[in-house]
Amino acid sequence: QVQLVESGGGLVQAGGSLRLSCAASGRTFSMYGMGWFRQAPGKEREFAAAISKSGGSTYYADSVKGRFTISRDNAKKTLYLQMNSLKPEDTAVYYCAAAYTIVPRDSKTYDYWGQGTQVTVSS
Repeated sequence: QVQLVESGGGLVQAGGSLRLSCAASGRTFSMYGMGWFRQAPGKEREFAAAISKSGGSTYYADSVKGRFTISRDNAKKTLYLQMNSLKPEDTAVYYCAAAYTIVPRDSKTYDYWGQGTQVTVSS
């Protein structure tokens, strides 16, 4: 089992950057595929990015490709999401999620979720 705690959200102007972190508890972080999802007010939760257990494979939603970068540090048991060129439509609560086996873009395949961190992008 793993517990996830996100941090790094905040208020930023359009065009700015933020780096989200997701700290994991437990000894087996490297055994989990990881993902970032987001949920805007009044909308369903949507996939943003995912990364394989080793970090060798990454996946992105078309809406964030080229602007966001997902990475992980298995020694520090931490997942990251570097967000550049932020847009008002990126405003959402961002969640990290984990599972032994993931279908990267399918939230139903993730077993563990953090509480989320708010990202607000002003125009």
